[in-house]
Amino acid sequence: MIKAAIIGGSGYTGGELVRILSNHPNVEIDFVFSTTRAGKKLSTAHPDLIGLTDMEFSGTVNPNVDVVFLCLGHGNSSKFLHENTFSNSTKIVDLSNDFRLEKDAIFEGKEFVYGLPEINKALIEKANYIANPGCFATAIQLALLPLAKAALLDQDVHINAVTGSTGAGISPSATSHFSWRNNNISWYKPFTHQHLGEINESLKSFQNNSGELFFLPNRGNFTRGILATAYTKFESSIEEAIEIYKGFYANSLFTHIAEEPINLKQVVNTNQCHIHLHKHESVLLITSAIDNLLKGASGQAVQNMNLMFGFEEDLGLKLKAGVF
Repeated sequence: MIKAAIIGGSGYTGGELVRILSNHPNVEIDFVFSTTRAGKKLSTAHPDLIGLTDMEFSGTVNPNVDVVFLCLGHGNSSKFLHENTFSNSTKIVDLSNDFRLEKDAIFEGKEFVYGLPEINKALIEKANYIANPGCFATAIQLALLPLAKAALLDQDVHINAVTGSTGAGISPSATSHFSWRNNNISWYKPFTHQHLGEINESLKSFQNNSGELFFLPNRGNFTRGILATAYTKFESSIEEAIEIYKGFYANSLFTHIAEEPINLKQVVNTNQCHIHLHKHESVLLITSAIDNLLKGASGQAVQNMNLMFGFEEDLGLKLKAGVF
């Protein structure tokens, strides 16, 4: 058994980590830290935990845990690590964007590895510090990386992706308010979303001359999940495209190529990414679907933890979607 800590446990990603780790056979949750709810039961923030645990949020930190998950707002992880010291043997998985880019990967002597297991599994297994990828970044990278590896991503790519309201975080805002979000859809941060940086770095690590990405993110009127569509020029056949993708993901436990068109429900509440390919004349359409809170955040964080500690990669993550 290893002892785990969750920092910022009252939000969506913290709650999902509590849910997953509570059922992980090799993990004991040592403490869940919160500055706003210290002394209160976890179930006051996560009512789904009523009857499952009487654990309370902690206002203090145990520096000797085996692994720490940072579920803090962007920019706050570096501040927290500067103010709090953990043992030299403590592994850290950060779910913010503080350490994802190459220029930010080294922080106060800690070197963070980009935690996308489909391309960095060997590095993750040896790492002590992980920068967990963003949710949009995960869906889009998994859709495009096989083409970059084959040096076939030399044309511009147009991407349209829609995310659920949980992608905005737990703090209420005008565009996450039910009266605004329900029966509504809108784009935001057109062509400038912050996840583009990490996406481009991963793609260019395989193909330096890859085309430009034109990314349009959308807010959906549902709670969980991301459905992303990307299309680009592709002169070869659809059969060759499928062969490229199946070869790239042959050893991936959570990313699968679907023969039929995919939908969001088949991945929600799982750590899966499903991908479908469609060819129209000289254009290849790639569709990917993930749960933004699991494969896009907490599930992938546990997947990384499993690799870091030498556990089976899918331990605690064999989750089935509810499609009805």
